Amino acid sequence: MNGFEYLKPGIVLGSILYALIGVLVFWISFVIIDKLTPYKLWEEIVEHKNMALAVVVAAMCISIGQIVAAAIHG
Repeated sequence: MNGFEYLKPGIVLGSILYALIGVLVFWISFVIIDKLTPYKLWEEIVEHKNMALAVVVAAMCISIGQIVAAAIHG
């Protein structure tokens, strides 16, 4: 039974809670960055097909995700 320590209810619920907190922090960060830019990021990417902006937003998403993961894990 030692190999299944991670399946304890407390550990599973803690992981779910941290995942939800991470997603919430990520979403709030994206909204703040969207408000700081002079145009709507989603509209610019989807409607105007701005690939350069899509790459920048993707890099930003990965960066914010890594920061959130490091903050939760560490």
